[in-house]
Amino acid sequence: MSERMELSFTLNGAPVCLTTEPGRRALDLLREEFGLTAAKEGCGLGECGACSVLVDGELKLSCLLLAAQLAGRSVVTAEGLGTPDAPHPIQSAFADCGAVQCGYCTPGMTLATSALLAQNPDPDRDAARVALSGNLCRCTGYVKIVDAVLAAGAALRGEKP
Repeated sequence: MSERMELSFTLNGAPVCLTTEPGRRALDLLREEFGLTAAKEGCGLGECGACSVLVDGELKLSCLLLAAQLAGRSVVTAEGLGTPDAPHPIQSAFADCGAVQCGYCTPGMTLATSALLAQNPDPDRDAARVALSGNLCRCTGYVKIVDAVLAAGAALRGEKP
């Protein structure tokens, strides 16, 4: 029988506690134990960004994190940004700008946007591109995604589009 540990952390604003294997990937924990499917298994190697989550406000790749590394931390998945009835301004900007195609990369892109805007509330196009550089999309040329980042920043600053 494999070793197990009690793990407590904050997930999308709520405290959670469970028993799990310390070497289990955070991505698997989030999807299998909590039913949070926004973080996706893309490459499994930390190259595509589809599994992105925020850990203590910093963008992390959940396919490279172990469950044990979440202990005592604050984790936000795309589900924690907003809801279908009350989307976060970042999610609204992605929809309004047509920055969503197949949707596979969108959760990671929105979290990368959140991390960027927390550090730089008024980024230019180049800063947005750099912030998104770890998140790959196979459907688009990124123009509408960068537009969405800038629109989200404007919305969060209280500016009209």
